[in-house]
Amino acid sequence: MKAGLKGFLWLWLVPLAIFLAGLWRAWLTGQADPWDWGVPTLVVLAGAGLLLAMRGGMMLVWVALGGVGMALIFCLIAAGRAPDPLAAAGLPAVALFTIFGGARLRDRRTRGGAVLLILAALLLWRGPAQPIQSIPDRPMLAVISGLPLFWEEAGRAGPRDAPIITVLRTRFTVEPLDDPVRLSASGARRLLLAQPRALTPAQLVAIDHWVRGGGTALVLADPLLRWPSALPLGDRRRAPSVSLLDPLLAHWGFRPAGPPESSEMRHFLPDGGLLTMSGAQPYDPPLRRRIGRGAVVLIGDADLIDDRLWLADPVRPRDPRLWVADTPARVATWLGAAMPDDRRWMREAGDVLAGLRWALLAGTIWAGLGALLSRREKQGSTPGTKSENPATGGRKNG
Repeated sequence: MKAGLKGFLWLWLVPLAIFLAGLWRAWLTGQADPWDWGVPTLVVLAGAGLLLAMRGGMMLVWVALGGVGMALIFCLIAAGRAPDPLAAAGLPAVALFTIFGGARLRDRRTRGGAVLLILAALLLWRGPAQPIQSIPDRPMLAVISGLPLFWEEAGRAGPRDAPIITVLRTRFTVEPLDDPVRLSASGARRLLLAQPRALTPAQLVAIDHWVRGGGTALVLADPLLRWPSALPLGDRRRAPSVSLLDPLLAHWGFRPAGPPESSEMRHFLPDGGLLTMSGAQPYDPPLRRRIGRGAVVLIGDADLIDDRLWLADPVRPRDPRLWVADTPARVATWLGAAMPDDRRWMREAGDVLAGLRWALLAGTIWAGLGALLSRREKQGSTPGTKSENPATGGRKNG
């Protein structure tokens, strides 16, 4: 009885430790990414393999797949879609390499254990999404904005790219532009128009003329800007708290579809992408329109490019594993550039709770089944007693 309980605890507690440790990284970003359990898998299973080396291969496989299975089940249910195939195959490979590598470390005559652990570490290093790298030929992107995208607020610390600009520079040659009249002479065919300060009629006409001549503009027009600012209200250096582009948007045929949203919200796109928006203004579709020979994409929110709404670590904006929304990839796509954005996101709280319940239930059942099979295997290998063994039961000594 004690042996069976001990076996069950090994089969349950080790996978549970992996699952709970990986949840911390998942909570940080909201991504349902199996690779978030990679480091806990490597650390926990290396030690478990060393301790369970004498228990046999079946025990090692059962323990390794228990933690991986719990993570995959959680990701599937919390995101409402299957995990990335490479991640779903890569995490079990890391688990098996690690636990057998840890077990082989007991044999000092061979280096097989170290080799397996190195393979697991290499797979964990290269398997997840990599930081975004710059492409060689980057088209020019003009940026007209009242937001602090290129400098610290009030210029107190000199030039400094906001995280969204850091990511966009991997796909574009980004140039801030103060005067829209200079658009045509700049050579730019793409424009990010994000909550600009008041523009003169001549400047609005210049933007309209540039778009109709073949330019592509992404317009972020926020009716209720919540971008944090240390500057007092009324300071001319602050970004406008409301959009000042209504005349231009009306000229292009965009009409509000209702009052602005009053709160921050996670907005899921039809393809599963995620944007975090705050105080957004809904507009009548379509939000992408042909204007002359050019095109305009309108989003009624400028707060969505604030790194507080899409990035967990502002020091590493180019690492997609630290994004909490698909904002940079979508902004790049709206401006005509390609950027990987096939991430799985945890959806509603009910989906996350269901994922937790099913993962824990599956882990418990898996541990119980493994303990039962292990017990039967031991019973089958135990020699029979004298009365049970017909080969010796009828003989007398001497």
